[in-house]
Amino acid sequence: MAYDFDLFVIGAGSGGVRAARFAAGFGARVAVAESRYLGGTCVNVGCVPKKLLVYGAHYAEEIGQAQGYGWTIDGATFDWKTLIANKDREIQRLNGIYRNLLVDSGVTLLQAHARLIDPHTVEVDGQRYSAEHILIATGGWPQVPDIPGREHAITSNEVFYLESLPRRVLVVGGGYIAVEFASIFHGCGADTSLLYRGELFLRGFDGSLRDHLKDELIKKGVDLQFNTDIARIDPQADGSLMATLKDGRTLTADCIFYATGRRPMLDGLGLEQVEVALDERGYIAVDDEFRTSAPSILAIGDVIGRVQLTPVALAEGMAVARRLFRPADYRPVDYATIPTAVFSLPNMATVGLTEEQAREQGHKVTIFESRFRPMKLTMTESLERSLMKLVVDADTDRVLGCHMAGPDAGEIMQGLAVALKAGATKRVFDDTLGIHPTAAEEFVTMRTPASI
Repeated sequence: MAYDFDLFVIGAGSGGVRAARFAAGFGARVAVAESRYLGGTCVNVGCVPKKLLVYGAHYAEEIGQAQGYGWTIDGATFDWKTLIANKDREIQRLNGIYRNLLVDSGVTLLQAHARLIDPHTVEVDGQRYSAEHILIATGGWPQVPDIPGREHAITSNEVFYLESLPRRVLVVGGGYIAVEFASIFHGCGADTSLLYRGELFLRGFDGSLRDHLKDELIKKGVDLQFNTDIARIDPQADGSLMATLKDGRTLTADCIFYATGRRPMLDGLGLEQVEVALDERGYIAVDDEFRTSAPSILAIGDVIGRVQLTPVALAEGMAVARRLFRPADYRPVDYATIPTAVFSLPNMATVGLTEEQAREQGHKVTIFESRFRPMKLTMTESLERSLMKLVVDADTDRVLGCHMAGPDAGEIMQGLAVALKAGATKRVFDDTLGIHPTAAEEFVTMRTPASI
């Protein structure tokens, strides 16, 4: 059968764009449909604008520390509108880049909602297109618990477009987004409380890092309330919001921001037309080569709920493009040793196994830790401390995990991810010369085990 396209991609986020571009580069006839914004969550309401806001929030600390280096900065003020306007301009620039990447690759771009009609047919704006392969890359969508007054809360879809900085903010959640935005709001000058229903935020990260970040945020003045959840939200006559907690207490704020998880974005996709199966969590079920229960339909990225990180979606998109159209270059996605960072203030970053995971997997481990005040802060009044940690297999000497909380943690961890991917041992770390004076050299100078 002759098809209109070899590959039809639904969703122009990171994974979809990567798959489309490279498939087209391999000679395939490719179309992409996107009804919202080019670049997906990451570019528009995720990683990129969030990092820009983190930079903006950090300047408050930079200004405060400048005096220790002889700088006098009088009358410094912050304007939220300027930050948001400049962020919007940068995102618009990136949208244009994504458009050019697709169009210049020979991809047919359809900026409208796509719906599946059958395993080889997609409908866009009333027009039907046939394709040998269809790739679903529609990403995720933030969700707010079903409580009275939930309509008064905002999510990551709205937070980047707030017209003014709220004076008082309640951030609800315990994952990346919640912790990062607690830092953003606090750094920009808002009275910020972080509410999390569990014992401690950032579940799944190394316990030492979680405790360390908790202590640092408290020192900075962020109000952390664990084992806390909101039962209802009520608007007040003065325009504020009153949150009634499940323990009966009430908190008043000008903004309540929920970052309590994301669901797969399947709305109006037409999965019922093609009998694409979902897993027990509601994500699209796929095999090791990203095929769904309908063999001609594939899915990647957040919509399959594996590892919800932009670089993972990119790798999955590349794997699909290669397997379908350049099989000689195909290699499966390796989900082991994925580095990640939390852009809180201070930053956190990690790669490999946590101490808890290593012990659970039966490794006999040796732990190396270094806690210190960063050199940049030694001439300031800041009491912030950094933490670096190595988890080492005591029998093989292989480094199983690297963890850090402190300035530029993400930048430092990227290089260490290469070392762990290559199977580096602690001896290799020890034999590597450090760059002095840097914080990063601590990772190659830790000699005394903290625990065994």
